[in-house]
Amino acid sequence: MIYFDNNATTQVAPEVREAMLPWLGENYGNPSGGYRFGKASRKAIELAREQVAALIGAQASEIVFTSGGTESSNTALRSAMALRPERKTILTSTVEHSAVYEVAEFHKQTGYDVRFNPVDSSGALDLAAWRENLADDSVAVASLIWANNETGALSPLAEAATLAAEKDVYFHTDAVQAVGKIPVQVSDFPIHALSISAHKFHGPKGIGALYLNRHARFQPEILGGGQENERRSGTENVPGIVGMGVAAELARQSIEATAALADFRDEFEKQVLAVVPGAEVHGGGSGRLPNTSNLYFPGVDGEGLLILLDEAGVCCSPGSACSTGAVQPSRIIKAMGFSSSRARSSVRFSFSRFNEIEEIATAVEAIRKAVSKLQVVMPSGGGRVVSSSRKS
Repeated sequence: MIYFDNNATTQVAPEVREAMLPWLGENYGNPSGGYRFGKASRKAIELAREQVAALIGAQASEIVFTSGGTESSNTALRSAMALRPERKTILTSTVEHSAVYEVAEFHKQTGYDVRFNPVDSSGALDLAAWRENLADDSVAVASLIWANNETGALSPLAEAATLAAEKDVYFHTDAVQAVGKIPVQVSDFPIHALSISAHKFHGPKGIGALYLNRHARFQPEILGGGQENERRSGTENVPGIVGMGVAAELARQSIEATAALADFRDEFEKQVLAVVPGAEVHGGGSGRLPNTSNLYFPGVDGEGLLILLDEAGVCCSPGSACSTGAVQPSRIIKAMGFSSSRARSSVRFSFSRFNEIEEIATAVEAIRKAVSKLQVVMPSGGGRVVSSSRKS
């Protein structure tokens, strides 16, 4: 199997799995227990909190463990809205993950004005529109994805967060795809909240974290026993938290190796464009995650391509893993100004440090054969990268 779907999930690193095992076995004490058996679990949680904080340049007290990125984003947005009830506007972008997008859509029905900031055809945020959307004093929260899960396009976090701060607007970023892949330092920007998910950087599924700036107010979403310093109730997932901590430490140590995946991605794209006439790269004209490639194959149904590549042993995705089973074309590609037809013909490939360079040639040959089988209309000429000025 060639696994090129690392934005969907990553394999658990061996060191992470080994670190988790004792907490799935003999070390089963409740971290809220007042005896030594429970305190051992508490100590393990606090070590993991320090490891996650170090990965993003935060203080350990600013890390709240959650069930994953979706809970983190939901919690941050709902807290911000609850704390500013006089403000009835949500500002976000058209290319957000569903964990943010659906929250905004839901609150349309409760009386909120939702402003979806546009992007250009490379996925780059329209900063002039962002500034205009912040012009009045009605915005309760601004939420911007750091790195897009489908195209890898990077948002201008520094500029967007600074503009929000100038208007005293709570700023949240969904950094699920960014953390562990590119350097992330929360002290670089005026960020109030940031979402993280462990399984995107070789940690376990079902565990994430919410960074909460120590100077920001917060209203918890889940009430109960007061765990996580009364910010997220519920008995802590000790094995998952320990695994996330080790994964964070490994990610911090290997961030340069992960950055080098840009060379792997570029070689993959070069070979695909050489053998598939008309193929193009989405978002290639702007800053991207080093591990992400979103390709357009004219005349090809993305779902059909996925099936043929699966049969050939290549794992990839037609879009977000959280929308698997949906027949709609990618909302992200459409938001970049492209047609539904083009969105249906687009496929995401995403890589990790566990991929081998030798896998590229095998995967490219499988892609060439699958596209040839599916392609109805094959334009003449080689593939090329889509610039920010071209739409189709």
